[in-house]
Amino acid sequence: MTTIRLVQGDITRETADAIVNAANSSLLGGGGVDGAIHRRGGPAILDDCRRLRASQYGKGLSTGRAVATTAGELDARWVIHTVGPRYSREEDRSELLASCYRESLRVADELGARTVAFPAVSAGIYGWPMEDAARIAVATVRATRTSVEEVRFVLFDEQAYEAFARQVR
Repeated sequence: MTTIRLVQGDITRETADAIVNAANSSLLGGGGVDGAIHRRGGPAILDDCRRLRASQYGKGLSTGRAVATTAGELDARWVIHTVGPRYSREEDRSELLASCYRESLRVADELGARTVAFPAVSAGIYGWPMEDAARIAVATVRATRTSVEEVRFVLFDEQAYEAFARQVR
């Protein structure tokens, strides 16, 4: 049984086996969580991402998929990069968002990670409404079979924390 914990804070300051990055498809860094992880983790993460782009991910990582790299200078063994969908009022992309969590946990299992720290994938610059992002994230983690012992949702502000807390209760 996976334990779900909530933390309000900076995901780049977390200690975990794996930290999940809300990456963009290029895997080469960006804004928000992605930029923060690349900045704090240092050049080793970008070097690994470039190697991935030069090999099996030449066109980038598809939305809803996940792949791991070193964690560089972060207090983790790995960063699991997942590409969340942009929110759309016209198209239901909730399955793609759920896939980000399932795929990240699948990669974590392959790595042997026991603790995984997640941000609120797609709830920042990709515009996903926080309440719905929290609902999908928590329900998906609860429904996914995994060897991960602890999933920690690391939420940047009080609004995000409270949205996730309502789902965990």
